[in-house]
Amino acid sequence: MLYYELGDVVTLKKGHPCGENKWEISRTGADIKLKCLGCEREIWMTRMEFEKRVRKIKEGEKFVSIIHHHKEEKE
Repeated sequence: MLYYELGDVVTLKKGHPCGENKWEISRTGADIKLKCLGCEREIWMTRMEFEKRVRKIKEGEKFVSIIHHHKEEKE
């Protein structure tokens, strides 16, 4: 299972109708709340649905595939 934090920017399988495909995570838990960075509309989806749809996550200045993403573990 991958771990996501508030403020992480991700891309999903399909873009938003406004034309943007970048989303900021604004709430985590059993449900995930995402904010479109184009029009600032907020959506909710279950964690299971989110993990099926997420494709890339922003690390520094570039997006990396979710498969290659390695979040640092906290001690």
